[in-house]
Amino acid sequence: MIAASGQHIGKTTCTLGIVVSLMNKGYDVGYCKPVGQQHLTINGKLADKDTVLFGNFLNFQVDPQLHSPVIIGSGVTTKFLDNPEQFQFKEHIAFAKKELEAKHEIVVYEGTGHPGVGSIIQLSNAQVAKALDAAVILVIEGGIGRTIDKLNMSLSLFREQGIEIKGIIINKVHTDKFERIKKYLTKAVQHYNVPILGLVPYDQTLSHPIMSTIAQSVFGKVMYHVDQLDNRVQDILAGSLIEIDDDVEFQNLLLVVNHSRFTEAIQKVKILAHQMNLEKCPLSGVVVTGDGRQNQWYDPADFADEYLQQHRVPILTTTLDTYDTVVKISKIEVKINTHTPWKVYRAIELIQDHVDLSSILEEAPQTS
Repeated sequence: MIAASGQHIGKTTCTLGIVVSLMNKGYDVGYCKPVGQQHLTINGKLADKDTVLFGNFLNFQVDPQLHSPVIIGSGVTTKFLDNPEQFQFKEHIAFAKKELEAKHEIVVYEGTGHPGVGSIIQLSNAQVAKALDAAVILVIEGGIGRTIDKLNMSLSLFREQGIEIKGIIINKVHTDKFERIKKYLTKAVQHYNVPILGLVPYDQTLSHPIMSTIAQSVFGKVMYHVDQLDNRVQDILAGSLIEIDDDVEFQNLLLVVNHSRFTEAIQKVKILAHQMNLEKCPLSGVVVTGDGRQNQWYDPADFADEYLQQHRVPILTTTLDTYDTVVKISKIEVKINTHTPWKVYRAIELIQDHVDLSSILEEAPQTS
């Protein structure tokens, strides 16, 4: 089971890499997310979004009963507290375990949130690991003091259930601190008798959102080119200050501009693109901001710019002002999903290059 010290630490990233690494070594690998929260409907049944991602990428037919046996949807926790007897969560997980482990040499289970998530329905990550009789790989964000604090707190829940920790993965380690963190964490974890399986460098591309995520965060309305909302965004370009910055690549940019300066800003972008001999428009999208008050200030015809139409740049409008728009975007927590295939491939590459599974494979079933 792959667990993590918290949300947005890289649990799905590491799980993807581990599953594919095992498959590349010739193992028949199954995947399951026993307890999910964010979900989709598959053939009339609920399945966690991460399960759908794995199914699409690894080319298996998602069966929610097997790959996503428990979904904690809205209202489930209070209903459970009112009448726990009506839920057979552990039976559902036991059935999925039995079926998957009969079909595959190795099954990788993905945890949910931090180790305590699910406790309210008696299905914390640690309780689930015990029900599965699964050892755990724990993913923690790179650092020193805070990392050890998180490790100690996380391990306590698994110790309580008597769960074996196979190792830890230190994720999102900034390259300028890599050797220092490696040196001191190697010393610090000796106290816990848990091996470090790898230190994975921070890769900024995995934190790049796409335009559909931007639209959701600013409550945006798509004016043009809704089919381009998978465009990735590397950086924000302020409409009030458009210039060539040596620290910012002039590509995959999100232009955030007040509606009163829209035409002026696009003209500046066109001039810079021409000066730099860019054949492709440097903009992944445009968010046209309001004043925070008016609900219907926009007219789609006002933003039908020929340059943006030619390059099929998606244009969103929001009633938020420019400041609030940038704040909302800066707070986006980006996850790998089916609309970001480049992140999937990069995640797999990072884990394969920086995580050593040999100690785990020594105890894994032998392939025929």
